[in-house]
Amino acid sequence: MNPTVKQSYELARAQYAAHGIDTDEALERLSRIKLSVHCWQGDDVRGFLFREQELSGGISVTGSYPGAARTPQELRADLERAFSLIPGKHKVNLHAIYADTEEAVDLNELEPKHFQRWVDWAKEQGLGLDFNPTCFSHPKAADGFTLSHPDEAVRRFWIEHCQASRRIGASFGEQLGQPCVTNVWVPDGYKDLPADRLAPRRRLKEALDEVFAEPLDPAHHLDAVESKLFGLGSEAYVVGSHEFYMGYGLQNDKLICLDSGHFHPTETISNKLSSLSLFASGILLHVSRPMRWDSDHVVILDDELLEIARELVRGELLERTFIGLDFFDGSINRVAAWVIGTRSTLKALLRALLEPAEALRQAELDGDYTTRLALAEEFKSYPFGAVWDYYCERSGVPAREAWLDDVKAYEREVQLPRGEAARV
Repeated sequence: MNPTVKQSYELARAQYAAHGIDTDEALERLSRIKLSVHCWQGDDVRGFLFREQELSGGISVTGSYPGAARTPQELRADLERAFSLIPGKHKVNLHAIYADTEEAVDLNELEPKHFQRWVDWAKEQGLGLDFNPTCFSHPKAADGFTLSHPDEAVRRFWIEHCQASRRIGASFGEQLGQPCVTNVWVPDGYKDLPADRLAPRRRLKEALDEVFAEPLDPAHHLDAVESKLFGLGSEAYVVGSHEFYMGYGLQNDKLICLDSGHFHPTETISNKLSSLSLFASGILLHVSRPMRWDSDHVVILDDELLEIARELVRGELLERTFIGLDFFDGSINRVAAWVIGTRSTLKALLRALLEPAEALRQAELDGDYTTRLALAEEFKSYPFGAVWDYYCERSGVPAREAWLDDVKAYEREVQLPRGEAARV
């Protein structure tokens, strides 16, 4: 270990210890947090089942930075490089369209065998897997409706796909020895004002009841449902609103997914965590950066990310919350996007773990709001960066921006030649 990094850590440890904060314990807690890193950043949400199918469901990726993964093997290689630069052991979040198979198979026909190479790879890498049915970018979703579709035959197709997805997720959990979270999100909605808001939601509820009818071992598999405010093509009405899924999740004991880009621009998910935690069995987070609503920018260490982390730590919600990332930026190196977003999320959690939460709570209970504000402000400049650098080096990954040289070398040697090979 770099002696300067070690020395800086010892000085920081003493400063935090003066307030009763054990930095070693904070790092131990951080090391147990598994972030679910989304595979779709690596190839702009194209997947491998229907690569020629145009993106739909309100999903849009901007930018044409060279080097996007074109095969499952390339995507796994890119993920390996990203994880080599991120401290800790984490999970990979797959969508159904990322099946690794030579078999021509539709979404409702998918089976665990079509993802076995992903499972074998995850075992080798010491990673977990999460899963999502892909209810978009498919001819049967072309009119903007899936599980709430008025045509029973189309609705049946999507019910079967989501049922198959749950079985795939359960197989992940069983083989990897850790629960797989399978999250259901559908883009269903109307571009203009609907005549009937109730019927689509009734159909969605009935479809979900069928999807979740098969009991699965919670040691292997957990269900989550995800809402959205509006989308491209569903500006006036989204069937699966926050109110719909909050009610459905609470009534049916499902994880409720909060995506930081799926609410009003001035509405934050950090303020929802404490309320939801009192009633929900668990929470799934999709952390992105909604610069202009659901724009899915790469996560950075901004105020809302810090507030999310603080709520999780101060409310002792880490054990009940599954943290996933969800952004897709095609304008920068895609491996770098993963590294920046994942490291930023871990930094936010570390900062929250290093705050004097008990002292702040006690000052608040005592009505000493002066101390509460003073401590909160002063701790913003405490040397958490020295603790982070130590954690990185202890974990065998580069501290600070040293990781960027590795990504640039990988880009030159691996990613850029992909485009050259395609042009030959």
